[in-house]
Order: sequence, then structure tokens, then C-alpha cells
Amino acid sequence: MNQMKPGSRVDRRRFLTLAGLAGACAAVGVQPAAAEATPDPDIVNLPPWTQALGAGVNNHPYGVPSPFEKDVVRREVTWLTASSESSVSFTPLYALDGIITPNGLCFVRHHGGEAEIDPTRHRFMIHGLVDKPLVFTMEDIKRMPGRTNRVYFLECAANSGMEWRGAQLNGCQYTHGMIHNVVYTGVPLRAFLEAAGVKPKGKWVLAEGADASAMTRSIPLEKAMDDCLVAWAMNGEALRPEQGYPLRLVVPGWEGNMWIKWLRRIEVGDQPWGQREETSKYTDLLADGRSRRFTFIMDAKSVVTSPSPQAPLHARGPNVISGVAWSGRGTVTRVDVTLDGGKNWTTARIEGPALPRSMTRFYLDVDWNGEELLLQSRAMDDTGYVQPTKAELRAVRGVNSIYHNNGIQTWLVRSNGEAENVEVS
Repeated sequence: MNQMKPGSRVDRRRFLTLAGLAGACAAVGVQPAAAEATPDPDIVNLPPWTQALGAGVNNHPYGVPSPFEKDVVRREVTWLTASSESSVSFTPLYALDGIITPNGLCFVRHHGGEAEIDPTRHRFMIHGLVDKPLVFTMEDIKRMPGRTNRVYFLECAANSGMEWRGAQLNGCQYTHGMIHNVVYTGVPLRAFLEAAGVKPKGKWVLAEGADASAMTRSIPLEKAMDDCLVAWAMNGEALRPEQGYPLRLVVPGWEGNMWIKWLRRIEVGDQPWGQREETSKYTDLLADGRSRRFTFIMDAKSVVTSPSPQAPLHARGPNVISGVAWSGRGTVTRVDVTLDGGKNWTTARIEGPALPRSMTRFYLDVDWNGEELLLQSRAMDDTGYVQPTKAELRAVRGVNSIYHNNGIQTWLVRSNGEAENVEVS
């Protein structure tokens, strides 16, 4: 500091910056490594973005992320399916925080490609065992009473499905990224069913999409009348085409395949229809060859998103372990984290809203000394359900299924901060 020229504006800027940094670091017990020995050029010298005007307010009529975040994108595993029209694009969980998934990063699953639908020509029909079949335009739907906003997670039943036989994919984007959590705007399905008048024999509904696959799923009438929504918006804007624009079904807490996109009709019947997606698909094959059917609910589950294989630790000392938990049965009330593969558990801090059938964010502050970690998280919900280990799941279900794997995930964090997908016995 003795080499500063008296009155120098740059030196004064550096002095004030370093003094402020030292004070802030002292307040939290962090030592500013080499802050005085090797000054940062961006502190001593004005960077280029400070010396010139930036882009105008309408440079991007629809906002886009910073170019420095170009790698935070959905990613596809091309060998999972025969074609991209029937494939999966995974949410980059490792790069996100909070509980709301940005629309442009929300997990996508198609069965017949992305339908492009003119909302002025789209129609939604209620028929079957009803007193009065009805057909609605999009304008009709938005005039329906009872409009509501709800935060829910949507998880594919095949999320973590590759992990049944052991650790496979390296990164929580790929092991757990078939999920997103957004605010849906819509009208309860109950309002449409009540307007049509369900006959006494009506016990099930069939939801059908308008895409090329004509995706259809049977849903118990009790669930349809409870909390299902007919939604046209997410996170405050119209549904994206890949998320079912202009209309989709929301089935809170139940497997994502039932959340029919491009929703065109609801038929009321007296029994399930036995469609392809509930017979040959989306059933749980057990070790003895039998299959569990209608396992709709997505049980409590969690994952540490940072550190993880795509988000390594970069420094020893204070670090924050972060992750998400969710439950299709209710609200996550507690998340425990272990650093040693399950020998010792610490209750993490839940931050932000903890809502029913929504993602919940948890944090655990640690002081990492460079030792190897076996990181796991374990979620509990308000029904008393506790997330099981993979061994506990396999003991009951075997390893033949690809659906409903909510076992505890393990990351091995090495001394250099890098992490990989492993299992512990």
C-alpha cells in the first residue's frame, strides 16, 4: 500500500474495494486469499463494460439469459429413444436454485413430436357418461369461474429409471432431471365436469391430447374432482409449445405421463380404459414377473444438486450443499443430509416456501477440508413417509422396472472437488 500515489483515483478505488472486501470477509470468518499480494486487474483497472454504453432496452424483445450462461440448457440423451420425436430433454438441476424452474429449462417428454396448435381453432370437449356433452373454445375456458394459480412439480415416472441396476448416468441433470416445478394458471377440472353433469355410473375419466400420438390416460374420477387443473399458463405466461400449448392437464403429485399436453377431450366412463400407457408402459415389473398397475403417486424423493458431477466444489473452507426435495403425497417437512454415506445425518435448512406437491429447496452449510465425501439426502413428508435407500427399494421391487425409483442418491466428492455417481452398500 506504500506504493500508492497520493490522490490517485485508481489507487483510491482499489483501497476502498480491498478494505470493503477485508471487512466483509472478517464478518463471515473467511480469509481473502492473496487479495493484497496479487490485486485483481478488474479491480485496479476499469473493465470494458464500465467504459461504454450497453445494449438498449429492447435489444431482446423476449428476454434471453446472459451469454455467460450458455451451457445452462436442457440436454438430451440420444440413445434413450429411437427418435427425438419420442424422447426426453433433461432439466439442468445442478445449475438452478430456489424452487421455480424457468420455462425455457423445463423438462420435456414427447411421444409424437411437438404439436403446433392454433389456439383459435383448438377445442376442448367433455363427453361420455355426462348429462350434457360440452365443447369449449380457449376463450370459453378463460371465462370459466374459479381461475387459480398453483405451484406443482411434474416428474416423469421414469426419472432415475436408469439407476435401478446400479449407478449409470453421471450428473443429476441425467439421473433426476425429468422434473420441473412451476406456477400453473388454470381452472379446476371439476368445474368442467360439474358443468357437464357426471352420471352416477361415472367413476373414471379419460384424458386425450391433440398431438400425433393422441396420448391418453385413465384417471380416477375422485382425483379428477379433487385437485386437477385445466391449465393454459405457466410461470405467468402462456404454456410453451413443448409444454402443451395452448392447454394441458395438471395432475398434482401423480406421474407426469398423466399430465396430458395439448388437451382436447375428457371422456367420463365407468372403468379404466387400459390404454397402452397404462398396460405395456408405466407399470412396474416386479421380480416375480407380475406388474404393479396404477402406481400413480410419485413418492417422496430428493437429490443434492450442488455439489454434484456437473457442479464440483472449487475451494476448501466454507461451502453450501444445496438440493431439492418433493413428494406427491403432500409437503416435504424435513430433509437430512449425510457426508459419510449414511453413518451420520444432519437436518438441512429448508428455505423458501414448502408447498404441497411442490419442490422444496434445502441447504446445509459445511466447512470442507478436502476429505472425500459420500453425499446423500433423505426426504420426509407430512404423511410420515421417509425416502428409502435403493437397497430397500430393490428388496421389495427387484430391478426389472424403469419407473418410480425414488431411492436415495449418492455422490462421491473427491479431494479435488470433483464428484461422480456411485452407490454404497
